Amino acid sequence: MAIQELLPTELLRIDADCEADRIVASLRDTVFHQLKRRGAVVGISGGIDSAVVAYLCVRAFGPERVLALFTPETDSSPDSLRLGKMVAGALHVPSVIEDISPILKGARCYERRDDSIREVVPEFSADYRCKIVLPNLIDADRYSIFSVVVQAPDGQAKTVRLSASASRGIIAATNCKQRTRKLVEYYYADLLQYAVAGTPNRLEYDLGFFVKNGDGAADIKPIAHLYKTQVYQLATLLGVPKEIQERLPTTDTYSLAQSQEEFYFSLPLDKMDLCLYGRNSGISAADLAGIAGLNCEQVERVYRIIDSRRKATEYLHAAPVLVQAV
Repeated sequence: MAIQELLPTELLRIDADCEADRIVASLRDTVFHQLKRRGAVVGISGGIDSAVVAYLCVRAFGPERVLALFTPETDSSPDSLRLGKMVAGALHVPSVIEDISPILKGARCYERRDDSIREVVPEFSADYRCKIVLPNLIDADRYSIFSVVVQAPDGQAKTVRLSASASRGIIAATNCKQRTRKLVEYYYADLLQYAVAGTPNRLEYDLGFFVKNGDGAADIKPIAHLYKTQVYQLATLLGVPKEIQERLPTTDTYSLAQSQEEFYFSLPLDKMDLCLYGRNSGISAADLAGIAGLNCEQVERVYRIIDSRRKATEYLHAAPVLVQAV
């Protein structure tokens, strides 16, 4: 069958049973034998990726050797904690809630972010809500420049393009959230002699949708080789609650609701999956277009975005550089 005749669901279909068994075996070998640890800490966000990792860890180690960690902060959606608790309850694993807001306030995370926003929105104050977004990069060739969306207490919202310094300031400040979460995860890992299980899928790991030494840090990343749609296939097999499977993937970083598409990927995740698979597999833009529901020009733009993101991600993946090999 010609590749153009394949359905999108067929292109990325996996044998979920075999894949789950393979990951579980790898988890056991890595954690027990290579790392010499007793179990796993999983930071659970209420999203599909962390839920799947938690379910896999329970299969690998048993519920008594998995700690579910919740790290809400001032801007977190209440749904994230509620759904995270749903996962922990379904798995019967011990869990801990650590509100990281005091740490972030002490590090002036919110203050630094707000100061940067005021560079372009002088009236912005603590009672405003906000998020940052990228323009649509798929339908036209544009620069990948963030804008900030602010909402006043009366509900009035506006979007303002960010200067380079304001953009860097906002991102540097909000990255503190992911690094603080990892700090808390490793506290419990040290306390319990557990390994930290990371939760990125292939889109995030390959294209740099993570914070260096933040959510990019972990001892093992069980699903980093899986495309997002393949993670959903595992979720169905493992019995992840339907509400989590149906939840729109979100960054849960800013006080306004924000999808991963508008923040980073510029394309629905199922289509981004197909484009990344196409790029990885050497499929031409013309051949992939019909499968992905895009035109050839759009796929070519996505391929260029993938190449650009990968280049930028080299720094995020890089290990510390030594002057001389040791």
